[in-house]
Amino acid sequence: MPSQIQEEKPQSVSEKANIAPAYPPESPHSPSITKAQVSAAVCQPVTSTNTISYTHDNSKSPIPLPLTAEVASPLAKHHHTCSSCSSAGSCASNDNSSPLAPLPHPLVSKQVDIAPFPASLGYTTVTVPNVRYENVTVLVPPKDSPKPQNLSFVLNKPLDVGFVERPIPKLQSPHDVLVAVQYTGICGSDVHYWEHGRIGHFVVESPMVLGHESAGTVVAVGSAVKTLVPGDRIALEPGYPCRRCGDCLAGRYNLCHEMVFAATPPYDGTLTGFWVAPFDFCYKLPGNVSLQEGALVEPLAVAVHIVRQARVSPGQSVVIMGAGPVGLLCAAVAKSFGATTVVCVDIIAAKLEFAKEFAATHTYLSQRVSAEQNATALKEAAGLGGGADAVIDASGAEPSIQTSLYTVRVGGTYVQAGMGKPDINFPIMAMCLKEVTARGSFRYGPGDYKLAIELVASKKVDVKALVNGVVEFKHAEEAFKKVKEGQVIKILIAGPNEKLETHGELDTGVDAGKLKEAEAAAANSEGGCC
Repeated sequence: MPSQIQEEKPQSVSEKANIAPAYPPESPHSPSITKAQVSAAVCQPVTSTNTISYTHDNSKSPIPLPLTAEVASPLAKHHHTCSSCSSAGSCASNDNSSPLAPLPHPLVSKQVDIAPFPASLGYTTVTVPNVRYENVTVLVPPKDSPKPQNLSFVLNKPLDVGFVERPIPKLQSPHDVLVAVQYTGICGSDVHYWEHGRIGHFVVESPMVLGHESAGTVVAVGSAVKTLVPGDRIALEPGYPCRRCGDCLAGRYNLCHEMVFAATPPYDGTLTGFWVAPFDFCYKLPGNVSLQEGALVEPLAVAVHIVRQARVSPGQSVVIMGAGPVGLLCAAVAKSFGATTVVCVDIIAAKLEFAKEFAATHTYLSQRVSAEQNATALKEAAGLGGGADAVIDASGAEPSIQTSLYTVRVGGTYVQAGMGKPDINFPIMAMCLKEVTARGSFRYGPGDYKLAIELVASKKVDVKALVNGVVEFKHAEEAFKKVKEGQVIKILIAGPNEKLETHGELDTGVDAGKLKEAEAAAANSEGGCC
């Protein structure tokens, strides 16, 4: 990636040491600075009036060496008791004899440290201070690794896309993480925006990065993040609610009116090199779940939410209208929930053939007859008697919705998951006379992502079976065309930083020898804080 950072003039030790993270931009994922150097991406010169100050005795690096217990303990104890430390450098201990000599604002127990790290890829981590006296931990790649890129796949207007090298976003809060995006799936909504530039009242009015089904590797974490470390492989949940409104507080954050959702105007999506997200919307992948499978957790979470809305329980019968990706995943989830009869319905025979291999116990090829006639034939073919316990429409097509209401049993449950025309002819009499419980389903809510990952890890749902191929980032538009033309069930776009996963699983243990070597390399590097 071409660097946008100009060559810096040599700095003195004290000038190099006097650094702190830049203040966050005003909006999430807004253009920031590039990652030619991580130090430049997170640091800016400040004065002693707005941050802590410190010096150290290593002239080759702005990173102070870690304080040893012998030095840190008495130093910390001294600063808690010495009144001179509060005045301008008058403390007698300020003799530059320790790795960290106090200045007017002594750094006590907040020293920069070199943290433990996953070593199998040659990556190290360093922790740098920020303006709130907290730390940001950053992943440092080996010298011979590919340069990180923030190349983004941008929709300018309908059917007009391009690649733009954008600045890498910065952490917005101590609770954020920076993720290198490595695999992204294509959703029907992505294709709709690409083709039409709008979905309902969501209109693309300015260039927007597409994509929201992604997985990647954590490269930096904020100081408040305790459950993730640089090097962790995660699935990204791409929607971030306000956490304060009535729906959020009631546990229905998917209905938040202030939701910031990836690739939903005006917000950018995840088909980019780096992405910033709250840590609790990043889900660590188990060792037996690949990053490619991680990118499919998002559509699987959609299916989990739908099946939960249908209240599917063991021994029940479930009919799914539409054998696209979401419909197929609904079938698999329903089966994993214990449904003994799972029927997939579609108008394309080839889709039904795959559905039978994937999860369905029965299939039905919808005919060009009335909704009532289709429902009667469907129930007879699947042995449903008076109807199915639950019917899920994952198509959004009017004939499918009508057939659903004639297929569900008396007192059964109907869930509308697919989105089609905003207004349709609806058999309201059939719903009322059978006292059907009807529910909508929108995205996913609390627990859906975790359950989706568990279903993949336990091999109850084989999401990889849906993938027809993986394309390079530069061929992203071709992937969109394949999805639009119905050539694939699911296709993944790799990158632009997919090469971070070159040796399989990251080793989360710490090799003492490698740690020592990495500490020495980081301390002697010339490239700034990272």
